[in-house]
Amino acid sequence: MALPVAEWRGRTARLWAALDSALRERLAAASLHDAVRLGCDLLRTKEEEEAALVQLCHRAATDKKPEAASRYREQGNQEFKQGHYQAALRLYSKAASHELPGSPELSVCFANRSAALLHLGHFEVCLEDIARAESHGYPDRLLPKVLLRKAECLLRLGRLQDAQESLRVLESKFALDGVMTTNLARLKKLSQLKVKLGEKERCPEPAQEAHGGIQGEPEIWEENNRISGASSSLSLGFDAERGRHLLASQDIVPGQSLVKEEAFVSVLCPGESLPLQDGDTAWDTRATNADLYCHRCLRQLLASVPCQGCSYAKYCSQDCADVAWQQYHRTECSLGALLLTLGVFCHVALRTVLLAGFAEVSRLVAWSHRGDKSLQCPEASCKPLGEAADAGAGSRGVPGCDSSGQYQSSYQALFHLLPHTEQHSPEHKFLCSLSVVAICKQLQAAGLEAAVLSQESPQQWSKPKPCENTSGELSPELKTVAEAMLRHVLQLQCNAQAITVMQELGPHWCRMRVAERQQLLSQYFFNCRCPACLEELESGVKSVVSIRNSFCCPKCQAQMQGEEDTLCCSNEACATSASRDHLSGRLQDLQQQIKKGLGMLRVGKADQAIKMLLKCQMDAGTFLSPEHLLMGEMEDHLAQVYATLGKWQEAARHLKKSIEIVEMHHGPSSVETGHELFKLAQILFNGFAVSEALSTIQRAEGILSVHFGPQNAQIQELQEMKACLSELPINILQRT
Repeated sequence: MALPVAEWRGRTARLWAALDSALRERLAAASLHDAVRLGCDLLRTKEEEEAALVQLCHRAATDKKPEAASRYREQGNQEFKQGHYQAALRLYSKAASHELPGSPELSVCFANRSAALLHLGHFEVCLEDIARAESHGYPDRLLPKVLLRKAECLLRLGRLQDAQESLRVLESKFALDGVMTTNLARLKKLSQLKVKLGEKERCPEPAQEAHGGIQGEPEIWEENNRISGASSSLSLGFDAERGRHLLASQDIVPGQSLVKEEAFVSVLCPGESLPLQDGDTAWDTRATNADLYCHRCLRQLLASVPCQGCSYAKYCSQDCADVAWQQYHRTECSLGALLLTLGVFCHVALRTVLLAGFAEVSRLVAWSHRGDKSLQCPEASCKPLGEAADAGAGSRGVPGCDSSGQYQSSYQALFHLLPHTEQHSPEHKFLCSLSVVAICKQLQAAGLEAAVLSQESPQQWSKPKPCENTSGELSPELKTVAEAMLRHVLQLQCNAQAITVMQELGPHWCRMRVAERQQLLSQYFFNCRCPACLEELESGVKSVVSIRNSFCCPKCQAQMQGEEDTLCCSNEACATSASRDHLSGRLQDLQQQIKKGLGMLRVGKADQAIKMLLKCQMDAGTFLSPEHLLMGEMEDHLAQVYATLGKWQEAARHLKKSIEIVEMHHGPSSVETGHELFKLAQILFNGFAVSEALSTIQRAEGILSVHFGPQNAQIQELQEMKACLSELPINILQRT
């Protein structure tokens, strides 16, 4: 969730409405500096708001709860006994995140998780968990099964010498008495496995040849010498409306990489989870983003390393956990519930200033207070944009660039992104102001101010100092931090990249009407001036989507037009009119009939499905435009039915008609066209139309690789089909 929880948004909205009109006007016109100070004053006098925020934080608690760990571990054991090893793995990880560091219970969680990893075949990670269990004081009486598990992993990995050493340690550690009967039986099994692995080592299996390898075109990339991480096809520009932006300086090839830049700061979106109500003790066992991805590098987690201080942060390795702690988590750790309550934007803003360091933050905030608001960098030697143009310096003078006009990823570059203060609503700025002030007040109350200001040595990181300020007033330094955070929260709406799920269908003039496209762009305070938008906006011309998906006259098949309930034929010689509701009703009935036809196919009645779909096609031709997308969908469905019957030529004929309509709507290089070509390639391959199949495969591969990259499953299948066809004898290729 980018913004604070709904309850906090509601409270701030009511507080805003209750303010004196003069104060609202002051806040609406306030600079970032003044907005923070007014926010400090309001929160200091509105103790009930702070108390309400504390209550909201209880619903997103991130402290460690041993009782929760016990519950998760028990559920993990149940899943393990039923053979649900993936579910058990997730629950053991949840249990580990709630156990206290160094406790025997934590070592048991790691040991249990190693058992699930062994069954899932993750032998290297299993060994890592065994090492974690041992380092956290795994109980001596339970060591035999863990050491045996370790030996088994080593054997599976072919590390025979290490496995033998592990077994020797086990044999020397324990007396071979009656208690060890089970272990001795297992040792015998492992010895047998060892013999088998030894045989494999002496007679290794031949290496498998790789199939379906992608031999794609080499990536087009030449680094820009003025903009780090950008293609040489780009240049950097600036204006007051759009801020710093990239421009194409030469033609760009479809699929060409334009920017390769690591994020200055990133925060894992927590994902949806059921908030605990007051007094609720039911533990949520579902996996959210917080359980699935590393909280620093964002890699997918298999066996997470929990933070030692909170139950929320989890990492892919101890290295990631240590780096995160040093850079920012030592400050964020105790604030987890507050950050979850106030949303990802506030979290990103705090982490940004922590990564930048207070010295750089205070320098740039002080620069922003200067009366000189020219478009130059804080460095005195940087010239304004106009002078740069005269000097031919390109990007020199663009805010965020250094004194030589070079763009580098840095806090300075981030700070100069436009916050669009004037475009945000006063209520939104008020919400953001109170939220960042609340975070800074908590930093001060928790004794973390020195950590934020980078005034502590590493030895002092785990020892927050009690707050000496009892007045509730923020220190001047923390007000500076709050101002920088407010700036970043406002910047994020236009400049953050939120990756939640990869979607292949984005906003495009072939898919959306102009009103929908402009609505999507409104959050960026951006008015699109592309030819398609200008044509629809300024001339009142109907969008391509509207024209091609329109109704046609039942008599002469010309386009029906009109904005009211009654549509009239566009052919002046034909006076036919029809109710929009009537035609829409026919369209809905037609869609239901198509569904029935597909239902017949699913139950094996292919012949009846063909009759139904052909009847639908004839009916559609009496009132739908020939270019209507539904006409293409029916061709696609008919191709599917004929393919089911093995009538490959008929299937290909209908699919080609579908492709024609899809290309009209979405373009010849669109992902939709790529998917249809993939289907056609499969049909031509199965129908043994070799030459046409190869050319279709080549075109489909070219389109889909631009949209998805070479590792896409469809591209892999296309490569396999191409390899299979290419291995056919030359005389067969010539005949086809």
